[in-house]
Amino acid sequence: MGKPVISLDQVVIRFAGDSGDGMQLTGDRFTMDTASLGNDLSTLPNYPAEIRAPQGTLPGVSSFQLHFADHLIQTPGDAPDILVAMNPAALKANIRDLRRGATIILDSDEFTTRNLTKVGYTTNPLEDDSLDSYKVHAVALTSLTVAALSNLSLSRKEAERSKNMFALGLLSWMYHRPVEATENFLRAKFAKKPEILAANLLAYKTGWNYGETTEDFAVSYEIAPAKMPPGRYRNVSGNVALAYGLVAASQQSGLKLFLGSYPITPASDILHELSKHKKFGVITFQAEDEIAAIGSALGASYGGSLGVTSTSGPGVALKGEMIGLGVMLELPLIIIDVQRGGPSTGLPTKTEQADLLQAMFGRNGESPVAVIAPSTPKDCFEMALEAVRIATTYRVPVFLLSDGYIANGSEPWRIPEVSSLPDLTVEFAKSQEDFQPYLRDPKTLARPWAIPGTEGIEHRIGGVEKADVTGEISYDPANHDYMVRTRAAKVAGIKVPDLLVDDPTGDADVLLLGWGSTYGPIAAAVEQLRGNGEKIAQAHLRYINPFPKNLGTVLESYSKVIVPEMNLGQLAMLLRSQFLKDVIGYNMVRGLPFTTAEIVQATMEVLHD
Repeated sequence: MGKPVISLDQVVIRFAGDSGDGMQLTGDRFTMDTASLGNDLSTLPNYPAEIRAPQGTLPGVSSFQLHFADHLIQTPGDAPDILVAMNPAALKANIRDLRRGATIILDSDEFTTRNLTKVGYTTNPLEDDSLDSYKVHAVALTSLTVAALSNLSLSRKEAERSKNMFALGLLSWMYHRPVEATENFLRAKFAKKPEILAANLLAYKTGWNYGETTEDFAVSYEIAPAKMPPGRYRNVSGNVALAYGLVAASQQSGLKLFLGSYPITPASDILHELSKHKKFGVITFQAEDEIAAIGSALGASYGGSLGVTSTSGPGVALKGEMIGLGVMLELPLIIIDVQRGGPSTGLPTKTEQADLLQAMFGRNGESPVAVIAPSTPKDCFEMALEAVRIATTYRVPVFLLSDGYIANGSEPWRIPEVSSLPDLTVEFAKSQEDFQPYLRDPKTLARPWAIPGTEGIEHRIGGVEKADVTGEISYDPANHDYMVRTRAAKVAGIKVPDLLVDDPTGDADVLLLGWGSTYGPIAAAVEQLRGNGEKIAQAHLRYINPFPKNLGTVLESYSKVIVPEMNLGQLAMLLRSQFLKDVIGYNMVRGLPFTTAEIVQATMEVLHD
């Protein structure tokens, strides 16, 4: 008789181990198999900054969390239901996040005296009572994997590297994940390494069979597909969605896409992904530094292409002068900032929202730019299109503020129909007599986009102030005042949608207002609060400069406005200064996203103050 199968509506799994244990690959494969079954999902990769931290130490722990369900979910989950710990360091680093009664699957072979001492355990948690609050499955992952691969011509060390596939096979059995996709993935990945391919396939199948035959696992689980609007779906991360959005915008605008970029965590995947799409006319340039990267992008815009540069906060610091040149030249330019923990190198593999003021003001002089921010991984696609619309329509640099949580996290994305994409067609200046390079469109205040080499539209460029209309060099004080105010008015006049407010009863007194990746935790918290009978409104800003026209009215409609941010209150500062609204900041800078419980607790304190 087969083992009993228990139906669940959702589960949160975290794979954790040494940075060399393949936890990101394991989590990613489990996610792909989960997506193929139609579950809604959200992921949270978490890994150290070092390429290889000392083995078995706390700084070297890498983890991948996946929340999947038979209904719509908003976050990767607050607390894992299942922790797969490949060594004592992984257990110690993650056990504080577990709820009582959670399941722990660990590699008992790694709980040696040496490994335990390395992370500060004075006794073996498998032998004392410290894990009594959890359901513990001590599985000899390493020795079982080595034994399964004993007939292959691999050293013990080489065989041990496949233990992550054993764990993946076991979890795939537990949650009825399909095996064909992972097997095909392994065949493609190791096609030129037959011994490694055989080892991974055998370890994966052995893990599956272990779950099926061992008495240690008495039941398996199933989660039904989520009910989603009909369409074609794929799993997508924020960085990949951004890349796809830029390619789509290039096609819709008729402009050749040029990315000038210098590799930097966590933005490098945008460069990697776009480099795969040469068939769409995409040009990628890996520059020698951040200044060269943005210089090449601005040069591409001057030449009539869609100029884009991608980076993180430290790179933005280096790009400041060239962004100012883009403001002065009034050319389209897109700066993607995938925010990470700072300052300086800070926490390069962790998430943060602390570059907002840098994007707004981090340049010399009055240098206004547009600033927008996606709210989820899949929203990166739409906001990439919006960045291109704004940049090409108004001839301005546009900051697109993503962050490490959005960039590396993933979720199901319904692939849009091409017919639904916006028309982003651009018109260049045509050959003409008496061409005036700074004669503006009265609706947008945009100057003509004049492509070099076009007969009759020769004009001066450079960083020195331009004369109104003619574009000649001008040191006239009145002209400088006029041009500064005109550039500011152009950004302030950018048309963006009104802010949508979710207030079902219409009589809430408290508004939760977020931006960027706080969307998921805020939405989940609001759902929980309303389920408890609380009246709470929710809104989310995707357009920050300029703000939506109705934002002031929205803020005045609520007696209290709570603004959760992964910084020390940067959006709150902007709201207070512009709207004179004493918003309530809720701030954390831990390198991790908010949990739903944290926002619920902070909101309850305000509701019942």
